Amino acid sequence: MKYLITTAFILGTTVASIAQTREIYTNSNFSTLAKDHKVLAILPFKTALQLRPKEVEKNGGPAGVAALEKREGLGVQSAVHSYFLKRKESNDLNIDVQDPARTNALLERNAVTYETLSGFTAEELAKILNVDAIVSGTFESTQPMSNGAAVAMALTIGYGGPTNTGKATISINDGKTGELLWKYDKTLSRGFGSNTGTIITTIMRKASRQLPYDKDFKN
Repeated sequence: MKYLITTAFILGTTVASIAQTREIYTNSNFSTLAKDHKVLAILPFKTALQLRPKEVEKNGGPAGVAALEKREGLGVQSAVHSYFLKRKESNDLNIDVQDPARTNALLERNAVTYETLSGFTAEELAKILNVDAIVSGTFESTQPMSNGAAVAMALTIGYGGPTNTGKATISINDGKTGELLWKYDKTLSRGFGSNTGTIITTIMRKASRQLPYDKDFKN
């Protein structure tokens, strides 16, 4: 019995330690690099859907999946913007956030597509968008999360509900130097929800008060 209790304690401690593993990187010079920042822009996220062969086939093959991934990327962009906007409206954020519609229109006007985004530096994109910092990221999921895509998936393969797993990465880069200011990696589990807004809100909430530009942020 003593052995079982000791083992349980060790396992519990190990699990707690893993759960508390730091997933956030903050540049030690953040305050200096970002002191004059007034506006940031959020890019469409690079999304990867890890679908089974049958799911790929039923969604139009590789081209169909690529279209779904782009839709997901735009959905995550919108969800992150909504989160920042709510923080701004609550006076918890001390920086403005560019409307994604403007961001995407300026990107299109300058021949920057969803597929070619990674070929541009943060400095180049900040200049195109006329902002001080760039928010970008990746989103991996075992199923589409945006409402339209999730409904389409449910209709085609009868697959739905809060069963996603995967990973999300959110980065903020300085627009002048391109230097990484902040990065957050989060593994997704089935408890995160079944739509983009819910997932992003949950992810960002877990980074509460460790988010740059937050009024309570301490570097």
